Amino acid sequence: MSEHNQVLQELGLDVALHDEMLASVDRTFGQTVGAQTGRPEGMAYFDSALHAAHGGRVAELVDLKKNGTKTVGTFCIYVPEELAMAANTVPVALCGGTQFSIPYAEKRFPRDICPLVKSTLGLAFSKTCPYGPLKSMAVGETTCDAKKKTWEILAGKVNFHVMELPQKKDQLDIDLWRNAVYEFKDKLESLSGTKVEVENLGTAIKVMNAKRRALQRLAELRKADPPPISGLDALVVMQAALNDEPVRFTAALDRLHAELEERMARGFSPLPEGAQRVMFAGCPAVMGNWKVHALVEQSGAVIVADESCTGSRYFENLIDETARDLAGQVDAIADRYMKINCACFTPNQERIDSIVEKAREYGVKGVVQYVLQTCHGYNVEAMRVEAALKKAEIPSIKIVTDYSEEDAGQLRTRIEAFVEQLS
Repeated sequence: MSEHNQVLQELGLDVALHDEMLASVDRTFGQTVGAQTGRPEGMAYFDSALHAAHGGRVAELVDLKKNGTKTVGTFCIYVPEELAMAANTVPVALCGGTQFSIPYAEKRFPRDICPLVKSTLGLAFSKTCPYGPLKSMAVGETTCDAKKKTWEILAGKVNFHVMELPQKKDQLDIDLWRNAVYEFKDKLESLSGTKVEVENLGTAIKVMNAKRRALQRLAELRKADPPPISGLDALVVMQAALNDEPVRFTAALDRLHAELEERMARGFSPLPEGAQRVMFAGCPAVMGNWKVHALVEQSGAVIVADESCTGSRYFENLIDETARDLAGQVDAIADRYMKINCACFTPNQERIDSIVEKAREYGVKGVVQYVLQTCHGYNVEAMRVEAALKKAEIPSIKIVTDYSEEDAGQLRTRIEAFVEQLS
């Protein structure tokens, strides 16, 4: 048995099944991301970061745990990473994007719930997720009914904290969210034994803002016509962002920027001439889920913007760095995270307006609305998005799917027809 598999076995994982799961993900990666031509050399780092998510990154966290550092598992980008870092803990995303683990969740949970929830739980139930036994605490949030009821079940089995995210953005709701952020800070301090201080929180804010600026820079480069990078590769960068060490990630992304700018200077693009510019909007596409991006770009289009939690919602707002006291810093964090436009909010005109504005800003010819099956928030809101885009004379298509490949042929036909319509 390899040294790495020995570590996984010590964590209580089913090593054989874990290897089978990784092989499944690698096959999907090879058929989508790996099948591209003309990829930037700098993508090798982000490919490696994804593959190392269950390898080298796990080894890093094991070493940190041996030295007393706590790991906090998260399921949503509403959980403030800065507070976790300032409390000397490491935030790690726990979401799953693979069909492989879903049958293990369906043995215990209803079939008709979100694929993301089922994939994540299936990784835990099948003992193929190394982050499960590594985490010292898991943090959920109240963004949808499937998650809220799942947290009730998980809370009795692990150290679990739920952040109350309000469903509106009035002053009463803003105050409620600020209280939830302060409560999270107190929970982290109790977990780690480390007080969140002005200096260490200020450092964490700057680290995460630098990461966001780097991702914003990548988004700016994608505005070029033709873009120097595919939408599929940009998605891989974002997926790596959720789990990689932030300072290292930012440095690697800056190196990729330099390569992309050099490509632009000599007029090189990996995309075919005349590729239709498309925006991806809606549910997140977490690691293991490359299906729709691949189908869109294999159909002769290029995704130049992502309005999702694995896209602009993760990085588009910075935290105000001017506060000089702890209360000011925590309030600034709460304010920044409250600006994320999730479909859980009602009314949600901010998201509708931002989609139309972003479509114009990136010069897109059409929008692909991506909805995970049974995600009622994004599915219902898609009607308002479609109406707003139609008024702006921007065609759109709604894709409702899960992580399986069973509908790939049908989706390919619909997407090819949509791209043909754009041209």
